[in-house]
Amino acid sequence: MTVSQTHPGVAAAGHGAAHATGATGAGSVVLELGGDIGALVLHVPARLHGTEIEISPEGDGLHGHRTHSLVRERLTAAGASYAAVYPGVPAGRYTIWGEDGVPVGTAVISGGAAAPFRWPE
Repeated sequence: MTVSQTHPGVAAAGHGAAHATGATGAGSVVLELGGDIGALVLHVPARLHGTEIEISPEGDGLHGHRTHSLVRERLTAAGASYAAVYPGVPAGRYTIWGEDGVPVGTAVISGGAAAPFRWPE
């Protein structure tokens, strides 16, 4: 499964650890960007709050190496939004994996930049 739902307020992190899924405020994510390293900010609907969403380099296929990130509520002056942040991503094209192992899109990461991607509805 590529998108996993957890109990409200707690997300499984593997190896017996858990992460709180409480809201984060502005400035709570620090990204180191430069050279051929970028980041992905995946904007998702509220229904995905508390899930872990996987990405993988394009072309790695269904069983290739994947990286996951937890969807958290982000609070700003503009209100609440929901996003998963993938820091330290090498430049390239990445498949975003949805429910039941189905790709939902492709994100292009450039070195030195944070790429936005909006989850399709």
